[in-house]
Amino acid sequence: MFISTKGRYALRLMLGLAKAGGEEQPVPLKKVAESQNISLKYLEQIIPALSRAGYVKSVRGSQGGYRLTRDPKDYTIGMILRLTEGTLAPVSCLEDEKNLCPRAEFCETLFVWEKLYTAIAETADGITLQDVLDRSEGNESDDGGDYCI
Repeated sequence: MFISTKGRYALRLMLGLAKAGGEEQPVPLKKVAESQNISLKYLEQIIPALSRAGYVKSVRGSQGGYRLTRDPKDYTIGMILRLTEGTLAPVSCLEDEKNLCPRAEFCETLFVWEKLYTAIAETADGITLQDVLDRSEGNESDDGGDYCI
């Protein structure tokens, strides 16, 4: 599986909002762009999808910007990546709820892709935005995991 720049930047955008204001304080997109070292133009292309999904809310005015709609512990990495990437499936035959591949019934490698998909989904759904925040702030002991975004 390959995570695109859009997926990685969406995660960093959500992390930037969580760090700067979370649910409480709206944060100008320009501030997130600067703190995350991402082009403002690129973030302006990503933010509408996050807003439509209800992950962030726009606040207008001189103190405006964007804020999370929920607590960082309520967002999983899987939620954010599925929104931007469409799927976490490593192969196309697993993208839909039901496998419609004509080879599925006798595919000798299907179990490999299913196990890989399960591992990816469980990992992405088992890490929250709060977990990443805690780790970046040094509030959590090192468990050997690597959450580099």
